[in-house]
Amino acid sequence: MANNITYAEILQKELDKAIVHNMVTGWMDANAGQVIYNGGAEVKIPEMSVNGLGDYNRSGESGFTLGDVSFGYKTYEMTQDRGRKFQIDAMDVDETNFVLTAANIMGEFQRTQVCPEIDAYRLSALATKAMAVENDANVEYEYTVSPTDVVNKIKKGIKVLREKGFNGQLVIHCTYDTLLAVEEAALGKLSAVTFSQGGLNTQVPSIDGCPLIATPQNRLVTAITLNDGKTLGQTAGGYTKAVSAKNVNFLIIPVDLPIAITKQDVMRVFDPLTNQAANAWAMDYRRYHDVWVLNSKKEGVFANIADSK
Repeated sequence: MANNITYAEILQKELDKAIVHNMVTGWMDANAGQVIYNGGAEVKIPEMSVNGLGDYNRSGESGFTLGDVSFGYKTYEMTQDRGRKFQIDAMDVDETNFVLTAANIMGEFQRTQVCPEIDAYRLSALATKAMAVENDANVEYEYTVSPTDVVNKIKKGIKVLREKGFNGQLVIHCTYDTLLAVEEAALGKLSAVTFSQGGLNTQVPSIDGCPLIATPQNRLVTAITLNDGKTLGQTAGGYTKAVSAKNVNFLIIPVDLPIAITKQDVMRVFDPLTNQAANAWAMDYRRYHDVWVLNSKKEGVFANIADSK
């Protein structure tokens, strides 16, 4: 069993590295640096608030009005607890090639199933935040993407967030149709910026210095339905666009706004002699994840939506 544990540890480390690189929202995980995580579903996120300026008193003993600083850790729970078991019949593999086979299966599973689901969950949650802002101040509905005005639409969204005080780096998740329209409108004049995710730097197009991250339409929706993997009609697992969901053209998000965490539980690998269910190698994959927006930044997302309200 010692060798199997070693295989699982190596495979788990490689999967943890790959998931941040393969998700289009992997850049959000960088905001979790101050988060305390000790295992399980709970995390502790630091929150701080301070008073505003007061008048300076030249004639008093102290010219400064004392202000308050509030700081503490608030406990959050990762609501997404997802997993799958895979079995490989003992006749199909042997110990020599098992690691490669396991890595291929789990790598493909994570790349094609896990990453898209986490992306879709995060982006739908952030789109919902934009839709919840009073008077629809952070959302525009019923826009059909067109090269004639798509750049102006994006600039309008950037302006909304700038006027609310979000003056740092912004990231724009857009559909491929939106990016194509932007490129057509710009006629090759789009500037490129360096975008960093999971330690990897890439060159991406930008508007006003804000990187445009091309995102599949099935991940840019306002709500998703998670399949349980067992119920009739849901055995394939994964996610689907919710019946009531709307298609998003683009989301504009401050780079420091979403606090996103994804944690893989201890990966378990069982050899055929240990596995009681079948004469097969078995692999258990379980992942916690979630995304949060602090209350002080709840108006920090702008959404442009293709469908009517």
